[in-house]
Amino acid sequence: MENPPRKPAKSDLPAKDPLDVDPLEGELPDIVDLVMEMGQPAPTPRVPAHVEELVETARDYADNASSENTRDAYAKDWKHFTSWCRRNGFDPLPPDSKVIGLYIGACAAGGAKLGAPALSVSTIERRLSGISWNFTQRGLSMDRADRHISTVLAGIRRKHTRPPRVKEAVIGDDLVAMLATLGHDLRGLRDRAILLLGFAGGLRRSEIVGLDVTRDDDSDGAGWIEILSGKGVLVTLRGKGSRWREVEVGRGSSDHTCPVVALETWIRYGRIARGPLFRRIFKDNKTVNVERLSDKHVARLVKQTVLAAGVRADLPDAERVLLFAGHSLRSGLASSADIEERYVQKQLGHASAEMTRKYQRRRDRFRTNLTKASGL
Repeated sequence: MENPPRKPAKSDLPAKDPLDVDPLEGELPDIVDLVMEMGQPAPTPRVPAHVEELVETARDYADNASSENTRDAYAKDWKHFTSWCRRNGFDPLPPDSKVIGLYIGACAAGGAKLGAPALSVSTIERRLSGISWNFTQRGLSMDRADRHISTVLAGIRRKHTRPPRVKEAVIGDDLVAMLATLGHDLRGLRDRAILLLGFAGGLRRSEIVGLDVTRDDDSDGAGWIEILSGKGVLVTLRGKGSRWREVEVGRGSSDHTCPVVALETWIRYGRIARGPLFRRIFKDNKTVNVERLSDKHVARLVKQTVLAAGVRADLPDAERVLLFAGHSLRSGLASSADIEERYVQKQLGHASAEMTRKYQRRRDRFRTNLTKASGL
């Protein structure tokens, strides 16, 4: 009987060539790879246990690189794109400029090519941004300048671009009438403060509901307020990137139309000591929730009070509902304030006067008459 083969001793094994050693062996893995792998059903064995906490920290900061609304929108863009790819037999990964060109063409055409109504040019451009962002998160890149994308997009813009539909402005008299439709219960006090602060501050609806009653560096909100006795309210808002801006909201000519009085009343009766300024109210209309109010409430509030106050009563209700939204408060201040344009521009946080003029729905466009100024 033959002897079984002898197991080679460790000394018999050939020495490992130093040049064959993986230069990354023993090194920490790429942090982007770690962030992408977190949340998978099973932990990857190459992630050291002591690194997991650092990965979670990095992931939290990565999440804060963009707003929650932006991330939600980009997630929907990706879902829309990948669903279209599956229906048409394409693979969404890796990025293929030809496939993306076909996709945006289908988005513009709509109908059977998309399986849904055609999308507007602005929505298609947003879809492209969302798709590009999702590719980037996967370590891939999409070249929007590639001719298969850029040429199709240029044709879509040329054929389908329409003048923008802007929301009607709520001017001062309209707002007074809208306030009169609100009750004096807890919900009415909150909604009165929302309308007055949104109008006087020229705020976006996301900025209104994103405010906290006091400064909180750990908050996920858009900013906070500071009531200055006898003067007004200083609103501090998060801008783009790491920038912040301040908005001064002065007192009104009467308590009924004063945003400061409305805020003080809501804070007192709502018993808001910290956290979100504007919150949901339970059905009993006596108890304030701790949850932050959705920005959709601002749009609904404007529409409801516009209808109740009879603003633009010359139009059918269906048209009036479409004409007004949360942005009507922001454009309303720009249209109503009869002061130098630069002050309105500062209040709205615009980088250019041209942008501010787009918000001035009812401004006198012919105040400066270049025809007469030229001698004609």
